[in-house]
Amino acid sequence: MSTLYQAITVTQTAGVLTVTLNRPEQHNALNPTLMAELTAVFHALPGRDDVRVVVLTGAGRSFCAGADLTFMRAAADYSFDENVADGQAIFDLMLAIDHCPRPVVGRVNGAAIGGGVGLVSCCDIVVAVERATFAFSEARLGIVPAVISPFVLARIGPGPARELFLTGERFDARRAQAIGLAHHVVAESDLDAVVAERVAQLLQAAPEAQATIKQLIHTVAFRPTESVRDYTAETIARRRAADEGREGMSAFLEKRKPRWQEE
Repeated sequence: MSTLYQAITVTQTAGVLTVTLNRPEQHNALNPTLMAELTAVFHALPGRDDVRVVVLTGAGRSFCAGADLTFMRAAADYSFDENVADGQAIFDLMLAIDHCPRPVVGRVNGAAIGGGVGLVSCCDIVVAVERATFAFSEARLGIVPAVISPFVLARIGPGPARELFLTGERFDARRAQAIGLAHHVVAESDLDAVVAERVAQLLQAAPEAQATIKQLIHTVAFRPTESVRDYTAETIARRRAADEGREGMSAFLEKRKPRWQEE
């Protein structure tokens, strides 16, 4: 199944939805149309039981070059309220990806700059090609990576962010891996195979459990340990009593595959 939008392409094979930023001549830069289409796709996912995993990537040689230059020129004449609304739209896009109940695999096929690194930060698993470059370039343009900062800081922490936000310098895929932005750095010829392997591993796990795990991480990660005692205990109790939990335990004891691996 394939659906063509103006600025993205969405294709589905079995339970895997591939979302491609499709403005290769503009290095898949973010403009209002692309952001609206991408946000709509991710907002629809909580109600789609036919999707198990999402792969996010870019067309051509770049992943995402950040904000579109034509749009940035126009934004220079925006009112304060218009600029606030634009910032909120970017934040809402990042939040939709970050809180997607399905696992999101970032297939980083090239440069990710500014808001493009924000998108990468919102993916659960990131596979990047060796030639990929990254930058929080905003400071060199006289602006700041404000709206993407909650998602980036949650991913790489304030230590690396201090240097990279303040310099705006480019860094390579190996450094992205070292700071936790990318999980796997691969030769271009291996990109699809490694992405496919990661997707295959994700499909072995129970989908409702994965959605709960993503919520668990968001809830627990930055709270004092003692404050999440009841939340974590209640979460495991609910999962043990759920159909998936019962099926997983039965399948283990009966030495068979659980039903979600047979789909």
